[in-house]
Amino acid sequence: MASDIDINNINSFHLDVLKEIGNIGAGNAATALAKMLDKKIDMKVPQIRVMKFSEVSDVLGGAETEVAGILLGVTGDINGNILFVLDLLSARRLVNILMGNEVNAEITFDSMECSALQEIGNILAGSYLSSLSNLTNLKILSDIPGLAIDMAGAILSVPAIEFGRSSDTVLYIENEFTYGTDSVIGDFFLVPDEVSYGRLLSALGVA
Repeated sequence: MASDIDINNINSFHLDVLKEIGNIGAGNAATALAKMLDKKIDMKVPQIRVMKFSEVSDVLGGAETEVAGILLGVTGDINGNILFVLDLLSARRLVNILMGNEVNAEITFDSMECSALQEIGNILAGSYLSSLSNLTNLKILSDIPGLAIDMAGAILSVPAIEFGRSSDTVLYIENEFTYGTDSVIGDFFLVPDEVSYGRLLSALGVA
């Protein structure tokens, strides 16, 4: 049954389809970011893989690495979370461009800058979810984003508590956006519950 699909029985064809979703979503996210920042944004081919939730903190450099995380709940035909994570240098670069700041290397953020980060995460995650919805014809909605600037382990504890009992499958998409000589690396983690994962693959015709 579709709802039985998990990381242990995803085959290469499933992964190819999920990678295509990631590629299309990344392209749409780059377009949205360029429009938001009013800059020409280029994008490297994203790195995409399916992993266990327990592996996520290692991808981010370890549980004690400080990062900026924007978490959105996903509802509709798919339930789960989408998490957008930036290292603090990338977060600072994005905020500087968006707000027209002079060169600012501080890795602390005031309330207005935090709001800007939330909006960036909201728009980029929305681009991914819109791509996913268009490809699957599923109704996929997102909640209001929440921002945390903390150690990776602390940020990951929220989706871990909510879905750790029912799902251990994460679609990981590493994006690198470049503008001029600067670059920003951001990681997306789509964490659907187990039923939603099967529904997603069924809608793509590969379950």
